[in-house]
Amino acid sequence: MTLSFAVGDLRIDRIIEQELPGFDPFQFLPTLTPELLEQNRHWLEPLSLDPATGLFIFPMQSYVIRTGRHTILVDTCVGNHKDRPTRPAWHQKTDTTYMDALARAGLSVEDIDYVMCTHLHPDHVGWNTWLLDGRWVPTFPNAKYLFSKKELAHWTARNAEAPVPYMVDSVLPVVAAGQVVEVASDHAFDDTLHLEPTPGHTPDHFAVHLTSNGAEAVMIGDMIHSLLQCRHPDLIAAPDVDPEQAKATRIAVMDKYCETDTLICSAHFRSPSIGHFVRWGEAFDFQFRQA
Repeated sequence: MTLSFAVGDLRIDRIIEQELPGFDPFQFLPTLTPELLEQNRHWLEPLSLDPATGLFIFPMQSYVIRTGRHTILVDTCVGNHKDRPTRPAWHQKTDTTYMDALARAGLSVEDIDYVMCTHLHPDHVGWNTWLLDGRWVPTFPNAKYLFSKKELAHWTARNAEAPVPYMVDSVLPVVAAGQVVEVASDHAFDDTLHLEPTPGHTPDHFAVHLTSNGAEAVMIGDMIHSLLQCRHPDLIAAPDVDPEQAKATRIAVMDKYCETDTLICSAHFRSPSIGHFVRWGEAFDFQFRQA
C-alpha cells in the first residue's frame, strides 16, 4: 500500500479514511449484468470485490500535495458526526482514523493552505467541517477552499429547493466563514498545478493536474469509480448526474493518458490507487504502481 510518493519535486500523501465493502455492484453500476460480473470476478476479488459480502470495496481517501510553497488537500472524504443514514459506514462516525492519518503524514489541520474539492458530493467534502460546540465550522482554519463556481451554484440551488444534508453540514458553513474561493474548472493555480474540466459525474467536476521536474500526475476524483469501467466504459455509475457526459469524459481522459508516463491518482480504485491507464483491446485497463 503506497501512502507517500513523489511527482517530480512534489511530495504526495494518501490520507485514507476507510477501505471497506459497502457498495452493491448492481445498484452502483445499474447497467452491470450478473454475467459480466462473473466474467470479471476472478480479478476483482478480493481487493475490489469482497468475496464474503459481494460488495465493491472503494477507498475513501484524500491526497495531500506539498509543493514547497503550499500544502494542498484534494478532497476531504466522509467526516465525523455527519448524518448519513443511507450509508451505515459513514453515518455519525466518531473515529480518529482520518486525523491519525494526517498526523502520520506529519500534518495538523493548521498546516493545510488550500482545500480543493473535485466536486461536491458527501464523500469528498466531509472533513471540510467538524462539529465544535454544536456548530459546523471549517476543519482547516488557515485554508482557502477552492470550489468550482458552477458546481457550487448548482448544489446551492438544489439545497434551496430542498435541504441537501452534506451541503448544510459540510459546504455552506465554509462559505459562511468566508474561506471559499470560487474558480473555473480549468483554473491554473500555479506553475505546478492546474484544474482540468471532467464533467458528467457532477455538473462541473474537475481533475487536478500536477507537473513538476518533468513528471506529471492527475488526481481524477470521481471521473471513474470502478476498475470495471476501464474495461467496460459503457457502465454508468448511479450517482452520475449526466451519464452520457460522464461516459464521454472517462473515455476521453483514459484515451488521453493511456500508455503515457502520467501517473493517475484515483479516488476509489483499491489500494494502492495509483498507476497508469493502459490499452485493453478496444478499451482500457489500469496498471497499478507498486511501492
